Amino acid sequence: MQTQTRGSSFRPASFVTAAFTAILTLFLASSAIAEHSANSHVFPPTAKPFGKSYAQWTAQWWKWALALPVEGHPFVEPGFDCNGPHNGQHGHVWLLAFSSAPPVVERTCAIPEGAGVLAGVANTECSSLEPLFPAGTGGRTAAEQRDCANFFANHIVVSSLFCTLDAKPVKNFRTFRFVSSQFKFNAPTPWIFGDTGGAGTAVSDGYFVMLKPLSRGIHTLSCGGSFHFAIAEGDSFDADFGFGNTYRLTVQEQ
Repeated sequence: MQTQTRGSSFRPASFVTAAFTAILTLFLASSAIAEHSANSHVFPPTAKPFGKSYAQWTAQWWKWALALPVEGHPFVEPGFDCNGPHNGQHGHVWLLAFSSAPPVVERTCAIPEGAGVLAGVANTECSSLEPLFPAGTGGRTAAEQRDCANFFANHIVVSSLFCTLDAKPVKNFRTFRFVSSQFKFNAPTPWIFGDTGGAGTAVSDGYFVMLKPLSRGIHTLSCGGSFHFAIAEGDSFDADFGFGNTYRLTVQEQ
């Protein structure tokens, strides 16, 4: 009787070579993906850029957005001046917001070298200054505001989200959704979401991307996304709308 041993003997050298080849193939494939995406220029979701988590930075983003006057607000067109005297920018992170789309309007913005860039791609907030919109979803407690913000953020069409830096896309957008803790803000009168401003509290939920400090020169950032609501799907109203802009960012020496 013959036993089948040919081709089944263990060869350590061959095994090590095969394993090394497999690892090298995976490494090269990962490198190729990285080269064709912008993720190497983006802080990962678990990072703490400049000492704060993404969730903490999203609260800062909304405090900035809610404090800006209606005239020239970045949520609307025309009139937003990224480098105007009242744009509210300061510190280590430059904040970018997007207006209603389509069309995807182009904006220009000069940012200091060494600054991160936080882009609020598609997100929402619910606050104590707007507790009745829509009826029954607002509120003053953190839990009520969180439920309200979550309701709206759940209607972001994830497949619609896009963000490209110098024509390279940010990938794995599903991992860039963040919910803030309840935060305090001050809104002018009128403010972007009402006729009467004042001191309020809010919770935000949605998708944000923070870029690492960019090299000196000109970069193109294009981001956006959309919301979908349908009575046929259990919502109380029908609506489809989106946000998006292209920013020409000039990174310059401070």
